[in-house]
Amino acid sequence: MHTPPTDEQLAIVAEQLGRTPRGVLAIAYTTPDNQPAVVKTAPKLGDGTPFPTLYYLTDPRLTAEASRLEVAQVMKWMEARLNADSDEGEDLRADYLAAHEHFLAERNAIEDLGTDFSGGGMPERVKCLHVLIAYALAEGPDRVRFGTEAVALAAEHGDLRGTAIPADWPTLDDLGITLAEAGEGLA
Repeated sequence: MHTPPTDEQLAIVAEQLGRTPRGVLAIAYTTPDNQPAVVKTAPKLGDGTPFPTLYYLTDPRLTAEASRLEVAQVMKWMEARLNADSDEGEDLRADYLAAHEHFLAERNAIEDLGTDFSGGGMPERVKCLHVLIAYALAEGPDRVRFGTEAVALAAEHGDLRGTAIPADWPTLDDLGITLAEAGEGLA
């Protein structure tokens, strides 16, 4: 359940970001240790600037780990699987397209930007784990497979399970993946 932010939560988000947050409609995800970590943002900021990123990752532990995973080339691994001529590739393409369409429907329900850009490269590319992690944490582990995997990788690699990531989030074993196959130097 996404709840409107309190003044206290907005102050924490401002501290996390190092600036005043803009366009925050709700706290979309709060960590197990009770920190706001993902905000749901308005499709247009107060000054009319388009802001197509519906879910924005704010918790420094999660943003740092998303960056580490990106440096380890996790997106390249995901994109290779997305483009594979295989049953897995076909399933991943269908899942990613459905996640893209859901993202657009959610954002357009607030305000339609008149664009089919969602975020993170969806539905053809995997280009931002920050977006995928935010989306998965906001929507839950059943919404976008790559987001679910990125959160599981962050939980294991960053040792964030139970603090920044729910203790019951699917594990790498549950998902049938390993740190070693996901990125360079993760294992």
